[in-house]
This record gives sequence, C-alpha cells and structure tokens, in this order.
Amino acid sequence: MTLQPAGTTVSYTRSFLEMRSRPAYGHPPRPAGRPAILVRAETPPAWYFLSLYDAVGRDYAWEDMHALNQTELTEWLADPAVSLYTLMRDGWPHGFFLLDGTEAGRMELAYFGLVPEAVGSGLGTWLLKTALLTGWDSPGVTRMTVNTCSLDHPRALALYQKVGFQVVGREELKRTLTRPRDLSRIPD
Repeated sequence: MTLQPAGTTVSYTRSFLEMRSRPAYGHPPRPAGRPAILVRAETPPAWYFLSLYDAVGRDYAWEDMHALNQTELTEWLADPAVSLYTLMRDGWPHGFFLLDGTEAGRMELAYFGLVPEAVGSGLGTWLLKTALLTGWDSPGVTRMTVNTCSLDHPRALALYQKVGFQVVGREELKRTLTRPRDLSRIPD
C-alpha cells in the first residue's frame, strides 16, 4: 500500500475544459446488464452530497467541499439551478453528477464520477453523456464547463475530451492533503 499521509504537500495540474455547442450524439441507451436508474435529489441534505463526494473522490484528494460550512453547502445544494443526480444499481449508489447552472448561459459539470467498485463497469461514459445532455437540456445554456486535475482518475481528462470538451486553460498548483490518500487504490 502506498499512502500519502495527511499533511503531505502535492503538486498537480488543473485543466479547464469547455464545450460551446451541444454534442451531436443523442441520449445513450441504458447500460447493459443489471438494471440501473438515475435519480435526481430534490434539495438534498449536505450529508448526502458529501457521502457521494467522499465515495467517489476519496482516492483523488477531493477535500475542498469539506471546508465549506454546512449552511453554505446546504444553500448551494438547495439552489434551483443546482441539480444532483445519483446513479443507483443493485440498491446502492454507483456514481453521481452535479450540474451547476448558477451562472447565466453556463452549465458547469461541477462533480462527476463513479465509486471505485463501479469503475470499469461500462457505466462511466453512459453517465457522463447523460450528464452533458441533461445540462444542455436546461434553458439558456450556451456552453458547458468542467475542470479536472492530475489528482483525479488517470483517464478523466481523456474521457472529457472524448465526449467533446476542449481544454481552454491549465494551471500548476500545490495543496496540502487534509486526509490520507491511498495511491494503491487508484487505477492505472
């Protein structure tokens, strides 16, 4: 096991991506195999969002949302322009996405991912395309944005580009981990 303990400072690259027009592909068919459903949460409590956030992002140093106070996070999640969707299969969450349309004309794919047990199951591209088309279905959207970084899943950037996002900027950053990070859990 390769562990980066809390307090370790790590360097990383953040990539900013955008899409200026709706993709030509249509809504993808539901994934083959066991049934899966996508459920939109209506004014979800902060703990629910944070449980998905941690389940998906714990191995990728997703820590920032824990710095928000509960009131701030709850208000953001309750905003009608913010939508949280959970992918359920076999009675438990396999992934989620969160769309933030609080800026006029722009829909941000603020969070997206699968839990480690669902990575490699064929659900990722389906969930991402569904998220994008859901965002584009919102009135007034003229562009979609997302950012990813080199701490995320190693194939995240390529997947975003595969579905139509283009890199529009990059920045080099450092952060000090607030929780341990198990590198052995990150796929190659």
